Amino acid sequence: MEIKSLTARLSVSPQVTADDIQAIKDAGFRAIVCNRPDGEGADQPTFAELSKAAKAAGLEAVYQPIVAGKVSDEDAAAFDMALAKLPGPVLAYCRTGTRSATLWSLSQAGNRSVADILAATKAAGYDMGGVVRRIVNGGKTPTDTGDARYEVVIVGAGAGGIAAAASLKARKPGLEIAIIDPADIHYYQPGWTMVGGGIFDPEQTARTMGSLIPQGVHWIKAAVAAFEPQNDAIILDGCRVVKYGRLIVCPGLKLDWNKVEGLVQTLGQNGVTSNYRYDLAPYTWQLVKGLKKGRAIFTQPPMPIKCAGAPQKALYLSADAWHRRGVLKNMDIQFNNAGGVLFGVKDYVPALMDYINKYDATLNFFHNLVAVDGPSKKAWFDVAVPDAPVERVEIEFNMMHVCPPQTAPDFIRVSPLADAAGWVDVDQATLRHKTYGNIWSLGDVMNAPNAKTAAAARIQAPIVAENIVADMRGGSPVAQYNGYGSCPLTVERGKIVLAEFGYGGTLLPSFPKFLIDGTKPTRAAWFLKERMLPPVYWKGMLKGREWMAKPEKIAAE
Repeated sequence: MEIKSLTARLSVSPQVTADDIQAIKDAGFRAIVCNRPDGEGADQPTFAELSKAAKAAGLEAVYQPIVAGKVSDEDAAAFDMALAKLPGPVLAYCRTGTRSATLWSLSQAGNRSVADILAATKAAGYDMGGVVRRIVNGGKTPTDTGDARYEVVIVGAGAGGIAAAASLKARKPGLEIAIIDPADIHYYQPGWTMVGGGIFDPEQTARTMGSLIPQGVHWIKAAVAAFEPQNDAIILDGCRVVKYGRLIVCPGLKLDWNKVEGLVQTLGQNGVTSNYRYDLAPYTWQLVKGLKKGRAIFTQPPMPIKCAGAPQKALYLSADAWHRRGVLKNMDIQFNNAGGVLFGVKDYVPALMDYINKYDATLNFFHNLVAVDGPSKKAWFDVAVPDAPVERVEIEFNMMHVCPPQTAPDFIRVSPLADAAGWVDVDQATLRHKTYGNIWSLGDVMNAPNAKTAAAARIQAPIVAENIVADMRGGSPVAQYNGYGSCPLTVERGKIVLAEFGYGGTLLPSFPKFLIDGTKPTRAAWFLKERMLPPVYWKGMLKGREWMAKPEKIAAE
């Protein structure tokens, strides 16, 4: 007997026998629900036998038989009512546990998010893909089978999504494309480091979504609830169904602020800030300007995160501002990194260490932020040095810049598109899904081992567009991704270490060394970041003008 927990109150299992009842009792259950009709299997005990054994053990027992594959809306409602009346915790069972898990999923549709339901059942080993539309529809059977169909559907209107749409339109102007995204505002997120450093105004990093969707591309302003790749369908909140010929998945990733205890309650006050949010980046600069002495902590969570250099960029620009004001000697700067290295590509570390030393910053590796008390200005870190017990340490602060833990979005993690870690599972060269041949992915959400940066998406979008067009013509992929990503590390106001690299840490510089040597801080790289990259983003990348982003062709064998 294998019992799987869905909630603290309900677990499900395959068929139980009278001999299992005592073990069920000993496990703490107070009631059982049978969802398997008598006589379904030759070796199956009857409910009467099990009910008698349950009552002898002091357990309540309910019989709600469900024919396999025929869970009705009324069945789910009856299951919910039975659970409400029974003492918990409850064990529900059928032949495999699937019917019981399905009943629970449908009964919870109005009370829990679709992602939470799918996550609980997936963790228990049950695939609810067959009833996902009903879950999205509040547990009720929907009456329609498809509201719209497009040749290409793109999930996500961030940098990757809009760039991919524009690149496709540039290649096939008549292509019927739809972008699905509920947001009203599109952000140039690489600019938030500069906002936090007092260089950009926040308004420079935001534009209305409607002004950026490429002409002729349909914008479906809605959130995705689930995927049905076996039906070439996407289920939106409200149970609208969008069908596709080919799908591009690029909704970005999820900033998991709630994973750090107490963080959400104190963000934007008590000296706790983050350049990872549009509304908080100005507070970073406000704190830096106001601080004359004390301890400033800059945190970095476990990988993967978007723009892995951003946590230390905030440190460098803050320290440079204190240096220019002559108060750096009064500051205790600490970089608390959950990882074990300053930067993942060793060629750039010497230049960065020069600035760590210049600013007299303390590097605390293997320090992962787990809790914060804003009013008392205290933070707690789990220190996980290899081959040593995890130790929790308390550190007081005057200012703390937090980089939040990051995961794939909930609706991606519980979908059939995800790998075991929750990211969209793609071939790292072609960016095509490993299982579903008409699905591609790019940007932060996919699992290729590259740096998650806007610069990476700028290169990936034309590759995906090129390969989709080739697929439409009946051919094999023609373009490949080499893992390129770029991280302009703002080591001081006016100078940048321009890290450009691909898979395996291979250096992939865009400029000759005499123009920009990426392993050293240069003013030319700062000019690129401050003056050139914003227009390249707004007027190039998002418009399908693939400046310095020509797809690399797959070499013929």
